[in-house]
Amino acid sequence: MADNVITIVGNLTDDPELRFTPNGVAVANVRVAVNRRIRNAQTNDWEDKLDGYFTVNVWRDHAENVAESLHRGNRVLVTGRLISRSYQDKDGQTRWVTEIEADEICPSLRWATAAVTKVGRRDGGGSNGGGNWGGGNGVPAPAAPAPATDDVPF
Repeated sequence: MADNVITIVGNLTDDPELRFTPNGVAVANVRVAVNRRIRNAQTNDWEDKLDGYFTVNVWRDHAENVAESLHRGNRVLVTGRLISRSYQDKDGQTRWVTEIEADEICPSLRWATAAVTKVGRRDGGGSNGGGNWGGGNGVPAPAAPAPATDDVPF
């Protein structure tokens, strides 16, 4: 049972920033603005209330897919874990940040449509949770047969 799980829905504040670690591992960083719509009782109008901005880190093949697919303003769903880390600022002070380490990030289809295209395995690594299809040659593996209705796990 996972105790540290967070799910947010919001809009990307900028295009994803794709970088690579010294070992060549892809990491994408995105900022997500989370808003809530509330009705103003005095004017009877709907207003947006900002709940916050969240930094989200996405790793490996998933990071490259996010950088290719998502853009500023896109509404996204993010599921992951909260991670706190510290660093030294330029004045030598210890600073703490809390970020979301994404297990999944995808476009919201509430007010949009999307075309989904499977990608083959890229050179240089796996994924943390799936997304690698094919036998390493860049060709997607054939789809698995659908389970019989008696085999559905839910």
